Amino acid sequence: MPDALAPAVPPKPPQPAPMPATASAPRPKRAADQTSAPVRAMHKLGLLRDIDLALHLPLRYVDETRITPMGQLRDGQTAQVQGVVQDCRIETRGRRQLVVRLADTSGELVLRLLHFYPSHQKTLAAGQPVRARGEVRGGFFGREMVHPEFRAVAPDAPLPLALTPVYPSSAQLPQAYLRKAVQSALARAPLDELLPPALVPAGLPTLREALQALHQPGPSAPIAALEDRSHPAWQRLKWEELLAQQLSQLQAQAARSLLAAPALRRSPADLAARLHAALPFALTAAQQRVVEEIEADLGRPQPMHRLLQGDVGSGKTVVAALAAAVAMGAGWQCALMAPTEILAEQHFRKLVGWLQPLGVTVAWLTGSRKGRARSAMVEQVASGAAMLVVGTHAVIQHDVAFARLGLAIVDEQHRFGVAQRLALRQKLEAQRLEPHLLMMSATPIPRTLAMTYFADLAVSTIDELPPGRTPIVTKVFADGKRGQVVARVRDELQRGRQVYWVCPLVEESEHLDLQNATATHAELSAALPDTLVGLLHGRMPQAEKAAVMSLFTGGVMKLLVATTVIEVGVDVPGASLMVIEHAERFGLAQLHQLRGRVGRGAAASVCVLLYTGPLSPTGKARLQAMAETNDGFEIARRDLEIRGPGEFMGARQSGDALLRFADLAQDDALLQQARELAPRLLREHPRAAQALVQRWLAARADYLKA
Repeated sequence: MPDALAPAVPPKPPQPAPMPATASAPRPKRAADQTSAPVRAMHKLGLLRDIDLALHLPLRYVDETRITPMGQLRDGQTAQVQGVVQDCRIETRGRRQLVVRLADTSGELVLRLLHFYPSHQKTLAAGQPVRARGEVRGGFFGREMVHPEFRAVAPDAPLPLALTPVYPSSAQLPQAYLRKAVQSALARAPLDELLPPALVPAGLPTLREALQALHQPGPSAPIAALEDRSHPAWQRLKWEELLAQQLSQLQAQAARSLLAAPALRRSPADLAARLHAALPFALTAAQQRVVEEIEADLGRPQPMHRLLQGDVGSGKTVVAALAAAVAMGAGWQCALMAPTEILAEQHFRKLVGWLQPLGVTVAWLTGSRKGRARSAMVEQVASGAAMLVVGTHAVIQHDVAFARLGLAIVDEQHRFGVAQRLALRQKLEAQRLEPHLLMMSATPIPRTLAMTYFADLAVSTIDELPPGRTPIVTKVFADGKRGQVVARVRDELQRGRQVYWVCPLVEESEHLDLQNATATHAELSAALPDTLVGLLHGRMPQAEKAAVMSLFTGGVMKLLVATTVIEVGVDVPGASLMVIEHAERFGLAQLHQLRGRVGRGAAASVCVLLYTGPLSPTGKARLQAMAETNDGFEIARRDLEIRGPGEFMGARQSGDALLRFADLAQDDALLQQARELAPRLLREHPRAAQALVQRWLAARADYLKA
């Protein structure tokens, strides 16, 4: 394929380093130094194999297959023209610019370059045949193109036979170089059909045909269908990618079933039964159901790999406590890991209150716990004296050794990386056993996401709230009504209630004009002089954070200005009003988590979302969703539609998304087909299944094991 038109201002080539002043023999270059910049750029993009290049698909297409006569050009049209330069001169109209008059047999056109090099003047010299492409505008001196792509051509230069693809790239990787590399790789890549033809859905092309259509679409190809990914060629790629992903999940599930774990079975009068009887409340039907599901898994000699999901405030912590009690009652230790010290400390206080009266020693390990206190805790864990260990990432540090770890519980699992979860599971490796793994999430997983990224997990869902929880009313206000919101805060405080005020930043930023936590704390302290106003953010020392939270949870402090450190887990029943500054800047799942900090007592609760206009379509959709529903599952569904799977996945794939082409919000039918076919393919054609996984996922399939 001929190269695309050159940009008006090409990137400057890298300049060679100056020779040193002292004379010395030059050192031989290392192999890495001899690699060209485009090759290094391709490696950074993960384009290492022929199949990687073949699957590196265009973002959009440029139609260079036709020439539009200049006399037929219309304002606003993007077109390609070819003519002979009539005149080329530098003009100064406020700034220097290169003005070129180009003509064909039907008319004339002005090419205007506001940035240009001497080489451009040579290319665009009078009498030179030139091909240019750009947007046509109506100018004072007639129609013109400002900064078009252009190049000198022979008068009879042939036109490309296919649309010109524009690929995801970088400054060091020119499109022309990348196009040639892709075409070369397409010829070499192993694109043979791996599947029996009868298993491929009717109407889809072969993989080779699909890739050829996407990399070199003909001049009559529907550009819109290619770019919105509805073309049959795209459907083939999406279907095969989803099939490979489903196969990988099934393989991970099968591999896990071959591992050994301690069988944790309970007796009628064991610790779990005593904890259940001592609880000051009754479990909901949903809580009881998921407790039974978890207990059944714990009783098997294979490691449990279960996700416990439930909306904010649905009571996941007590379910986790009962699961821990089953493990400890069977003589095995349990570890509970949370992403923040605030959340970990809240779990610690609850679990100590429930379990210490029953004779359980609970250890506390966080980054702020150091010296002799930490050493004593580590010793208790290693000896087995501490049956339950609660903490943050400190739980998985190399010097923390468990005597008998039987159950690992990870709260807010999407906040942890693959390596962190694997490290927790490997704490039992010396005994050639794996602990059971229970992951918890207050961000419900939409059905399509559960069928893809979480297909290898058993999922337990708490789908009802405990009795007595009051619905939260959500109101959306522009920042211009800030005074009314402060007045509402004053009213709530006078009723003896407590209030959260959440800000996205700690201090002023030169780049983001956002109301910050420290300024808001000062403003509210001045507006409410009779109220103790607290400030909480992630940069504070842990002891100071703990002191502030203690005052707020104890009811001494009535108004807390905070950043998102209070996003998860904080439970203050007296808080009835939540104000969120710059709500348009937060993700939908995060807004729902923050809203869940109120409505935890008997008082009617309100969440106020303050926004600064103008709102983007995404920001408007988020705020509208928050105002319309309190249902976490509906929130999760809308979040998936708005932003895709990133928030739900978090670091599960360690930043490496497994689905490059399929869209979970649009490709449900293809997902269903892949989900139904995967078990049959694995059973009847195991070699083809493995080859398909290797083609699409390669090393990334390992992430599914975490």
